[in-house]
Amino acid sequence: MKLVTAFLRLIRWPNLVFIVVTQFLFCYCIASTLTYPHSSYDIVSHYKNYLLLLSLSSVLIAAAGYIINDYFDLNIDRVNKPEKLVVEKIIKRRWAIIWHWVLSFAGICIGFYIAFKQGQWAIAFANMGCVILLWFYSTTFKKKLLIGNVIISLLTAWVILVFFVFLSYYPTLISFGPQVLYKFDVSKLFKLAVLYSGFAFIISLIREVIKDMEDMEGDAKYGCKTMPIVWGVPASKVFTAVWLIVLVGALVIVQFYALHLGWWWSVGYSVVTIIIPLLWILRKLYQAQVAKDYHQLSTAVKLVMLAGILSMIFFKIYS
Repeated sequence: MKLVTAFLRLIRWPNLVFIVVTQFLFCYCIASTLTYPHSSYDIVSHYKNYLLLLSLSSVLIAAAGYIINDYFDLNIDRVNKPEKLVVEKIIKRRWAIIWHWVLSFAGICIGFYIAFKQGQWAIAFANMGCVILLWFYSTTFKKKLLIGNVIISLLTAWVILVFFVFLSYYPTLISFGPQVLYKFDVSKLFKLAVLYSGFAFIISLIREVIKDMEDMEGDAKYGCKTMPIVWGVPASKVFTAVWLIVLVGALVIVQFYALHLGWWWSVGYSVVTIIIPLLWILRKLYQAQVAKDYHQLSTAVKLVMLAGILSMIFFKIYS
């Protein structure tokens, strides 16, 4: 049981659940509402088995990414978070690297299976690209100025975009025989995919820089060139604050559009659970001094990200 618990900690199981929830909500609260006329038979229902496989491949590749990150970060983690160590302390490094390759291989195979069955080869090669990026992130890019942060933020956004890529591959007019069964609004799906993936990218970038400020001690000891080490903490705070302000500004604009549609509950939810907490984070960022403060901010940003993803539910409510 101790080994199972350690393995679940190693693969960051709450983050994997978050991926599944994000993709489920994007499919069933957004994509499934973009068929006209509205019907229980829609593009999501039609391809649900492939969408489930696509989600499974995302989870497997992400789990492999967490493992390889801890594998190469062993020395740094001994300084930054010794109480949370799993690799070597509970699970041997040899088994960690084996599990990384098993999970990565399974994720890539699922991508190629989907490609073979549906002709979507972009999905297969994108999955392979994600595995390669996560490997080089863990070995090289994580220690570089900004590039590691951007890679993780892009991969976070890809969790949503991969489903748009899959769904947009199919024709917008679906017919059986001479009669059109429904029309799928790919244009609107693209706008909403950009909206949510953009939100995911920016808030993930914010969190990555905050985590770098939290982990400065271990990173500096082992030669990492993260933003707080190269630019200093004050400059890193300014960088993070600018993105927080950009995100709040974008969200306020979106709320005006939602008000125009009469989505009052959605606006109230977004203000209370996303915009106000982001302003609180901005204020606390200025006051943060020690690793504990940055850890608190990192957790708060993660909760705001969850609240933002859960807002997809309103598309189902108002559809």
